Amino acid sequence: MLLTTEKLSKAYKSRKKGEPVFWAAKEVCVEIPEGKTVGLLGPSGSGKSTVGQMIVGLIEASSGEIFYKGERLSYPLKGELRKKIQILFQHPEVSFNPMLPLIRSMVEPYKLMKKDSSEKAILADIERFGLHREHLYRTPLELSGGELQRAALARVLVLEAELIILDEPTSMLDVISQAQIVHFLQEYQKEHETAYLFITHNKVLAKTVCDEIYEIREGICTKKEM
Repeated sequence: MLLTTEKLSKAYKSRKKGEPVFWAAKEVCVEIPEGKTVGLLGPSGSGKSTVGQMIVGLIEASSGEIFYKGERLSYPLKGELRKKIQILFQHPEVSFNPMLPLIRSMVEPYKLMKKDSSEKAILADIERFGLHREHLYRTPLELSGGELQRAALARVLVLEAELIILDEPTSMLDVISQAQIVHFLQEYQKEHETAYLFITHNKVLAKTVCDEIYEIREGICTKKEM
């Protein structure tokens, strides 16, 4: 098993005295096999994004454990693990400096991986997502949400992660672009054996792209029959 969570929980204390804590996630147990797509399905506010962000270390868990290839993870992630476990955010603008042209943010993972970071190399990658040279020299504020989401995905894939948390990866896209991105993710997975945790509120999409599905409601997670 690539990644396993055991009773992973996140509680937030109320700002008001006497009110109970709010459990964003409660004893979540999820297994993600290598090279597979596992869905985390639930409505807005159900805790699904909280689980994803705990796995990559952006949110500290209140309790529970996470195991990667059988080894218990300690946070913050260090060294190679920082590359191997990545996240694509629902709101892609958080991945880019709003004051800089896109190319300045795109170049960072190439340098981290010691890859060719020339304009030509970056263009070869982003053109697969329908982006072109003119997009590289615009700031995030000059790009649409869909364009930013495609750029964010291209940026994440440069790191050659073994597990990618996909937090509502198609929510900013029109129907045609959604289908294109899903197809690309599936082809990329076949080629690189990358595992995905596919976070979504869309039941039809989850059944279409996922090998296994967990449903989360009010922080409580259960495995669904396919």
